[in-house]
Amino acid sequence: MSETFLLGILGGMGPLATLDFQRRLLEATPAQSDQQQLPSVVWNVPQIADRQKALAGMGPSPLPQLIYGIKKLNEAGASHIAIPCNTAHHWYDALAEASDAPIVHIVDATLDALAKQVTRPQRVGIIATEGTLNAGWYQQKLAAHDIESLLPTADELREWFVPGCYAVKRGALREGGKLLGHQASALFARGAQKLVLACTEVPVALEAVRAPFLHLTYDPSQALAERCSSLWQAYQ
Repeated sequence: MSETFLLGILGGMGPLATLDFQRRLLEATPAQSDQQQLPSVVWNVPQIADRQKALAGMGPSPLPQLIYGIKKLNEAGASHIAIPCNTAHHWYDALAEASDAPIVHIVDATLDALAKQVTRPQRVGIIATEGTLNAGWYQQKLAAHDIESLLPTADELREWFVPGCYAVKRGALREGGKLLGHQASALFARGAQKLVLACTEVPVALEAVRAPFLHLTYDPSQALAERCSSLWQAYQ
């Protein structure tokens, strides 16, 4: 095993999404023994200030706590850092500046995975927090591949996405899955051929209700796990 690779995971946003990401890391790594699995250190601290509320001007910035977590991961010897939370990437530049270890960007990992597809959709719906949608990361990257983005409406965010997301955070996965399923159906109805599940709570909820359209989705958490696994394999 390489002694120079250690993945730092800045988690807690939310804690279930962090555990789901760790599961995906295991599944993405073709290990034949414990010793071949990807080594990681996890900062799974859920007390980080709410990202959605911060970006809506309704709560404190999580940046000081995020930087603290980044520094702790650096102190633990992380050679690379992953953040399994799309909205937290709003502060990516400040976090990257504060970190000695490079931070793998979840959007880049997702679009790189999409670009490898033999056939690409023309229209992709994005399920994400308002902060992620307003930042435009996915829209810009999709446009660079000549793919049109379809976004939730303000009413859909209020009625389905936000309550669905917070249902997951309180452990009501089936309730969250039902609400987020409505959001997905609305995007498909407007012409989306595939969906980017650009909030790490969304795949967990949709898997809980066994949503029949999961094969038509791109999962950034999965793409991030696969990118980190590839980095680990290259070190061996």
